[in-house]
Amino acid sequence: MLLPLDEVASRLRCPRTGAPVAPSHDDASVWATTGGGTRIEYPVVAGRPAIVDFDRSILDRQALLRTRAESLIVRRRGGLAATMRRLLAGRNEVAAAHCRDMIDRLVAEAPAGVRPTVLVVGGGTLGSGAEALYDDARVGIIAFDIYASPLVQFVADAHAIPLADASVDGIWVQAVLEHVLDPSDVVGQMRRVLRPGGIVYAETPFMQQVHEGPFDFHRFSAGAHRWLFRQFEAIDAGTVAGPGTVLLWSWRYFVAGLMRSRLAGALAAAPFFWLRLFDRLIDARHASDGASCVFFYGRNGARSLTAPELIASYPGAQR
Repeated sequence: MLLPLDEVASRLRCPRTGAPVAPSHDDASVWATTGGGTRIEYPVVAGRPAIVDFDRSILDRQALLRTRAESLIVRRRGGLAATMRRLLAGRNEVAAAHCRDMIDRLVAEAPAGVRPTVLVVGGGTLGSGAEALYDDARVGIIAFDIYASPLVQFVADAHAIPLADASVDGIWVQAVLEHVLDPSDVVGQMRRVLRPGGIVYAETPFMQQVHEGPFDFHRFSAGAHRWLFRQFEAIDAGTVAGPGTVLLWSWRYFVAGLMRSRLAGALAAAPFFWLRLFDRLIDARHASDGASCVFFYGRNGARSLTAPELIASYPGAQR
């Protein structure tokens, strides 16, 4: 269940000073904090505070105000585009299973009468398989993105998450880390705001073509993804979508390039949606080497994975 902003407010912190941030009493259009005797103000845009250190962010303050914190990418949520997405991607059952498991674990571990909190990083849109996070009243959801949406309480940059240390019990980050400039910095921020022993679920592309245009920066093999989360203890890790999905999407982008049309690519790929179903027939080792997307599910640990341990943990078929 998405928490009201007033329930989140006590956990908010200035990304520059770490001081508490609260609504300004003399101006309803800003939230403010005072650090070192200096007042720092953050604008309220589309009804949500934008708690961003604009001097160190890809976000531009004036552009954010001018556009009312609209998404930098055109997001088509219905019609033909939505139908194409369902055909070409399908439902994410891997995420759905881990979502239910995360909720059950956090609820079981929470003190009596305390509702655990999950932070959704990049929560402007609902990720496939994450529906239970918002439907289950046993957990409270804090969410942010670099744009305003009905699914977030505030706008922020994940390189400087404006929350107190150890203030959430779980973190959900799905199809986000490829879109940040410094993934290791973002994971470090996630670890900071996650309580010791807290749970994280992360999905990131490996063999996928560019999406979201100029805001697409990184890809991760299973090994690179595990190293990114080396300070977390693994509960599970593996493939979200495998070589069948890679083949389907490659055909889509091939036709799109040949015809100079993204729509033509999607229409040409749609009749071959069944290629992604072959992912179910490919064993985990070969799927890992040719994955479209990988996931990590683990706990905020006390020690870091070593390089020899990383090499020994290689899950693929090329031994």
